[in-house]
Amino acid sequence: MDFKELAALRYSCRKLSDRKVDEAIVQKLLEIQRLAPSAYNKQPQRIYLLEGSEVAEVLSRVTGEEFSASLFMVVCYDREESWKRPFDDFDEGLMDSVIAACHLDLAITEAGLGTYWFTSFDPVVLSQALDLPEHHFPMVVFPVGYPADEERSSSDRKPLSEQVIDRR
Repeated sequence: MDFKELAALRYSCRKLSDRKVDEAIVQKLLEIQRLAPSAYNKQPQRIYLLEGSEVAEVLSRVTGEEFSASLFMVVCYDREESWKRPFDDFDEGLMDSVIAACHLDLAITEAGLGTYWFTSFDPVVLSQALDLPEHHFPMVVFPVGYPADEERSSSDRKPLSEQVIDRR
C-alpha cells in the first residue's frame, strides 16, 4: 500500500478488543517511531508501554475517559534532552514527540491495529498517576489493540482550498 492509502485507512478507533497484541508487532511499532526525525537528532521522545486493566483503570480515573484497550503507549518527551530554539527558547521536544507519535499512529494502522489520539488530560496529574520522571512530559496516550466490531467513523476532510494558502 502506498502512503496515501495508509493515511486514508487510518481513523480514530475507540472500540478495541481484549485480544493481546503480539510482542513482535509492538517492537516493530516502536522501531518505526524510532526512525522519526527530531531537532538536531536529539531524539527526546520517550514511549511508555503500559498494559493491563489496572492501567486502564488508573488512566480512566485521571482522565474521565473509558478505555477498552489493555495496551497503552504514552508518548512523552524528555525536557532535559530536547533541543531548545535559541531565539525564543521554544522546546522542540513538543514537535519531536508529535512527529514520533505520527509515525507510531500510522504504523499501528499498517499493522492492522486500532488506536486514537487521546490528549484530554492534565499532564501533571497524568505524570503523577503514572509515576513519570518530572522531566518526561506526556503529549499523547495511544490505547492500542485490535479493532472491535464497530462501524468506521466518517472522516470528512476539508477541501484543500480551506487549508492551503498558495502564494506562489
